[in-house]
Amino acid sequence: MNERTGLITMKGNPLTLLGNEVTLGNPAPNFTILDQELKPVDQSIFKDKVTVLISVPSVDTPVCDTEVRRFSEEAKTLDPTIQILTISMDLPFAQQRWCVASSVDNIRVFSDFNSASFGTGYGVLIKELRLLARAIFVVDKSGKIQYQQLVKEVTEEPDYSAVLKAAQELAGA
Repeated sequence: MNERTGLITMKGNPLTLLGNEVTLGNPAPNFTILDQELKPVDQSIFKDKVTVLISVPSVDTPVCDTEVRRFSEEAKTLDPTIQILTISMDLPFAQQRWCVASSVDNIRVFSDFNSASFGTGYGVLIKELRLLARAIFVVDKSGKIQYQQLVKEVTEEPDYSAVLKAAQELAGA
């Protein structure tokens, strides 16, 4: 498996990413993740939607909590052809509990714990922690990656404005 170094840190400490780097304009890599009922979901979920894929280490940590809540709030104002999906290595049961406790219901949360196929397919699986890096990918309606943001310091939030602008432009909003 491809290992990439020098791209992200956690509290200043370098980490290794597993998987291949995605290329803008290419089809989104295949993956299988689980919904909160343990049902498999694959990239067919992109069909006819602009999809914002948010990769976070764990929804149950302060920065991830803030990020996912922020995107959930932003989702209320977005064009209906835009969907936001959050993916972490958290167990589906923990994600479900967190979503209910946090009143997050404008986006969908999925787990990659079973196979890490999203993490390796998108090159965001952290070798040392078996968690996903903080990253965002925007996939157009035809299933091609048109925007990506890898947050260098895992403990920092992403550039929300840039992500939302990219999604809205792809939706024609």
